[in-house]
Amino acid sequence: MDFKTTVAILNWNGLHHLKTYLPSVIQFSKEAVILLIDNASTDGSVDWVKHQYPEVQIKINPSNKGFTIGYNLGLQVVKTKYAILLNSDVEVSEGWLAPLENRMERDEMVAACQPKVLSYKDKTKFEYAGSSGGFIDVLGYPFCRGRIFEECETDLKQYEKAVPIFWATGACMMIRMSAFNEENGLEEHFFAHMEEIDLCWRWHHRGYQIWVEPDSVVYHLGGGTLQESSPRKTFLNFRNGLTLLYINTIDASIFWKLPSRLILDGVAGAWFLLKGQGASCLAVVKAHFSFYGKLAYWSKKRRENQVKFKTPVPQNLVYPKSLVFSFFGLGKKKFSDLNF
Repeated sequence: MDFKTTVAILNWNGLHHLKTYLPSVIQFSKEAVILLIDNASTDGSVDWVKHQYPEVQIKINPSNKGFTIGYNLGLQVVKTKYAILLNSDVEVSEGWLAPLENRMERDEMVAACQPKVLSYKDKTKFEYAGSSGGFIDVLGYPFCRGRIFEECETDLKQYEKAVPIFWATGACMMIRMSAFNEENGLEEHFFAHMEEIDLCWRWHHRGYQIWVEPDSVVYHLGGGTLQESSPRKTFLNFRNGLTLLYINTIDASIFWKLPSRLILDGVAGAWFLLKGQGASCLAVVKAHFSFYGKLAYWSKKRRENQVKFKTPVPQNLVYPKSLVFSFFGLGKKKFSDLNF
């Protein structure tokens, strides 16, 4: 049987997640290749998969160098037209694959799409990572149809329409392998968090589209590798958020956007401190020093992007105001409140 899609699950010592969530992937993905990409696990998860599901293909990476390098190495063995980057803590539902494949088949310029992502813990609510499609504001803050900052909406079927989006979630993201290879994959220096937004931003500048297809539904546990309150996660989000904005904003607007972002990050750090979260405050400081420490590398990437990027990002995918002000100042807690 010729398959169009490979479902690629990145694993690092995630035996407990594989036992819980892999059965649904096996059950509802008969029309796809299942690939486990392992980042040198030591918990016996590879042996368990080999014994329980011998039909699963396995690619073992020599070490754990994060989400980005893990997938860049693992996807090298993919032979299908499409691949789905699927977190190990995602439960899929019956019929989840066909709507995604159909969306990709409609237009060769669709580089990626995602399903509707609901919470595994409360299946009536959208999940933080992706919800019903990702967007971004003028200062590079990401948000979703169904989630702004930490505020996740109840799924009332209000975001059921398939629409173009700015970014698709790396928790469950179908990609066109030719487009992925054209961009040389994920930016490896991100390690983890926001690397999928960077890739989607680059794709937009190449003229590709990204879509959400809510006819496909999955359930994401979230925080499977790093908990929401983890200082490490705070560090990655703030460092990569700065980097994302800097390397992909290729015009002169970076000279007011970046200082604005630095000020807001300082406010966030102070807020962490006031709440007694000293470790998170320190993580914000470390994130900035890490960004400055690699500024020569990021400046080189930005110059490369200025040469490569030919197509402007569709402005209807970018919230033209400050999401921080709209959310905290004006009380706009839902995607529908933004009216853009």
